[in-house]
Amino acid sequence: MAAVIRMHPMLLQLTLTSFVFLSCLRNGNAGITSTFIRSEYPSVDIPLDNKVFAVPRGHNAPQQVHITQGDYDGKAVIISWVTPDEPGTSKVQYGTSENGYELSAEGIVTNYTFYKYKSGYIHHCLVDGLEHDTKYYYKIGSGDSSREFWFTTPPKIDPNSRYTFGIIGDLGQTFNSLSTLEHYMQSKGQAVLFLGDLSYADRYQYNEVGLRWDTWGRFVEQSTAYQPWIWSAGNHEIEFMPYLGEVTPFKSYLQRYATPYLASKSSNPLWYAIRRASAHIIVLSSYSPFVKYTPQWRWLEEELKRVDREKTPWLIVLMHVPIYNSNDAHYMEGESMRVVFESWFVHYKVDVIFAGHVHAYERSYRISNIHYNITSGDQNPIPDNSAPVYITVGDGGNQEGLAGRFRDPQPDYSAFREAAYGHSTLEIINRTHALYHWNRNDDGKKIATDAFVLHNQYWGMNRRRRKLKKHYVRKSLEQIAIY
Repeated sequence: MAAVIRMHPMLLQLTLTSFVFLSCLRNGNAGITSTFIRSEYPSVDIPLDNKVFAVPRGHNAPQQVHITQGDYDGKAVIISWVTPDEPGTSKVQYGTSENGYELSAEGIVTNYTFYKYKSGYIHHCLVDGLEHDTKYYYKIGSGDSSREFWFTTPPKIDPNSRYTFGIIGDLGQTFNSLSTLEHYMQSKGQAVLFLGDLSYADRYQYNEVGLRWDTWGRFVEQSTAYQPWIWSAGNHEIEFMPYLGEVTPFKSYLQRYATPYLASKSSNPLWYAIRRASAHIIVLSSYSPFVKYTPQWRWLEEELKRVDREKTPWLIVLMHVPIYNSNDAHYMEGESMRVVFESWFVHYKVDVIFAGHVHAYERSYRISNIHYNITSGDQNPIPDNSAPVYITVGDGGNQEGLAGRFRDPQPDYSAFREAAYGHSTLEIINRTHALYHWNRNDDGKKIATDAFVLHNQYWGMNRRRRKLKKHYVRKSLEQIAIY
């Protein structure tokens, strides 16, 4: 039966893009290497006296405020902040009306040293028992130094819950980083999936390492205090510095950025899972042991079994090192994780895998290399309709600059690649369709440079025909009906 179409122009464009995407997948055609060259800001960190690093007014005022999901299903948040001079209170007052803080929760406070740097007092407070799809106001600190913010909880776990995720990686604290952050905040993103490499404080030495964690926390607070950022760790969080006597990996990161790892039965905050709206999100650690029988391997084996695509049809995986990457930078670094986990990703029909690390943008077709065998000679990725789309978004803007050298010729599996700064959004429409954009930071404008309709792997075309006689993708007041 012919499809009846009434479509918003952008949705029509994205739908046509998806048709091209699927056609290229079947035909095995290589994609596009963009020749766009942008005159970016210098790849140096913003000076310390810039207003983006301003310390809040008031004695011991809370700063570096950030929230993340605090449980498995989106009815809790972890609110974190730093008080610079003394511990002060770890209480969060909150409620559903502005200035009406009828509820409260008590957190914990800690601090740490790195070389001769001593951190401020780091507070983490779990606020749970929240209602879905509700705006909450919260207040931290005391007296004239208290500060007020708000956040909105996600809709309930449901296969047709609409939700928009932002995707940012390798951000840093340069003017390019600021451009990325400001462009993202103009989008309709409701939560950020962060792909690792936060502050790049490890590019500094001695006490400046800790100080640059503080500046980054104040820099991103304009977003992180108001919506959850779902954290994953990268190589710049390791901070293995024997010359400073610092040999505990991820020390600063783990002290500052909490994750709800216990809610998903993980034994380590570096790998965990959450469910949010219609998505099941799995965070992996590229720099923790992951081979067979290790804790991360055993955890992922069990977590994938827990995924219920009838409730959360969208299965998304985050990692730092990309499994598929045709850039000279970090080429083949993800191969070991691919060998261990790719067959699971294909078996469980993961929809999309986001990674950072490479300071450029790249998107693959649906491909796999699970039949790799050096004896038989099967060594190249092939089109695979059960495989994820792999997307590298390591272009946040840090001081190391862009990775501008892609390998030539472009591999057949690579659909689009460009060395430019930007961020992505994934707008989940319903159980079958999501709209994906990569937005280049170009001349102060938000430009969707790479965009397509992502079809859900579980509620795919054959299953949809059997179970759904008619399903709708809505964009504004327009719709496309698929029969």
